Amino acid sequence: MAASGPTVVLSSGYKMPLLGLGTSQGAIVKPKPKEVLDSVKVAIDAGYRHIDTAWVYKNEKEVGQAIKEKIAEGKIKREDVFVTTKLFLTFHRPEHVHESMMQSLGSLGLDYVDLYLIHNPMCLKYGTNPSEIFQPIGKIEDLYDDVDYVDTWKAMESLVDEGLAKSIGVSNFNRQQLERLLQNCRIKPAVNQVELHPYLAEQDLVDFSKDNGIHLTAYSPLGSPGHHSKRDADPVLLEDPSVAAIAKKSGKSSAQVLLRYHLDRGVSVIPKSMTPNRIQANFDIMDFSLSQEDLATLGGLDRKLRYVGGSDFTTHKYFPY
Repeated sequence: MAASGPTVVLSSGYKMPLLGLGTSQGAIVKPKPKEVLDSVKVAIDAGYRHIDTAWVYKNEKEVGQAIKEKIAEGKIKREDVFVTTKLFLTFHRPEHVHESMMQSLGSLGLDYVDLYLIHNPMCLKYGTNPSEIFQPIGKIEDLYDDVDYVDTWKAMESLVDEGLAKSIGVSNFNRQQLERLLQNCRIKPAVNQVELHPYLAEQDLVDFSKDNGIHLTAYSPLGSPGHHSKRDADPVLLEDPSVAAIAKKSGKSSAQVLLRYHLDRGVSVIPKSMTPNRIQANFDIMDFSLSQEDLATLGGLDRKLRYVGGSDFTTHKYFPY
């Protein structure tokens, strides 16, 4: 793979670039197609070779179009770019997994994805509109469905058999849920994508994942400054004095330090941005690394603070937090 930047070999045997572009704009934000299209093209030009999207982001079409245009320009080949998308909560019944995959491939205009994730261990009723989930009219419990994520996983495994996904994994799963999957799977999850940053270090999950060959990907690595569920009282990670001090010493920005923190822990990271200079700045972290002392300082900031908590679903039996 003609990737720029470091890669990791997943348990599936495929290589994944450690730094990717996240494209989530929040599930209740109206997507801006042109912005997504342009940002993915800017990212590819900047050297990104890993693009992360999801069915629920409603932007797979633009992600696929940007990749197609860059292939047509001769900038990349399909095999150079690692594409991740995700199975939404409403498609967990085994009979709907293949349908969801085909919808995503159709939108992306691709024959396969490099990584397909179960977006969340919880399941909601098939056909439920995402806007109804995040701004429910009645009780959220009325939308719940009782599908075991192990059964969903078995349907995910068949996507690998069919060549539709090179690797499969999960997102927002806790350690106990991963342990249960490992006991009941034929193909083990290659990746678990979770919220991770110095205020939410999840060292136990990091260690468990490493010991079991499950690669961790960090979302909201900068403390999710723009997330719709952010509370005013939450401390601002980007303004933390310890982060700022390391940034000053390194000649980098606080954001660059927070991204490098993951790479130096062996965790991949998918910062999202629609701003060209920020997309470039987020990629400009390959020319430095953090010392053990810096990593220890950042590790000491853990507050178990989750910015993106999914707190609407706390009564679901598979709620992961």
